[in-house]
Amino acid sequence: MATVFLSIGSNVGDKLNNVEEAERFLNADEDVQVVQRSEFYLTKPIGGPPQEDYLNGVLKVRTSVLPSQFLEKLKTVEKSMGRVRRERNCPRIIDIDILLFDEIVLKSEKLTIPHPRMHERYFVLKGLAEIAPNITHPIIGKTAIELLSNVGADRCVRPSLRLTS
Repeated sequence: MATVFLSIGSNVGDKLNNVEEAERFLNADEDVQVVQRSEFYLTKPIGGPPQEDYLNGVLKVRTSVLPSQFLEKLKTVEKSMGRVRRERNCPRIIDIDILLFDEIVLKSEKLTIPHPRMHERYFVLKGLAEIAPNITHPIIGKTAIELLSNVGADRCVRPSLRLTS
């Protein structure tokens, strides 16, 4: 079983329900088990047209499938929830990205692991540092805590949102 860290977010409709529904979809898959989640953070969107703030968090999951197969599972969840891929950085009912997949480094046309911008995003590093503070970026060689200390929280609207469900 591989350990995978995911970034999950929404800025359309009932954001909290959207991220919770995506988590339920993932847990319903026999090849996937969500084992931990971070707090969720409200953040300003990066780029794109004017839009609502995002609710973002990080999930730790276990899976028995390969990265490319896992990516397809994530796309299926997004599609089943009504995500339509249009322009880059547009509003999304759900957005799920693979941050880390064990210690794999992969770059293909469809998938890059680790996520190429994870080390630049406060909300990703904050959530990752919360649930896996000593996880090391396989290319940069720094832990989530170390990477977080180098990124400002300027886009974070509300730095901590504890979910009770």
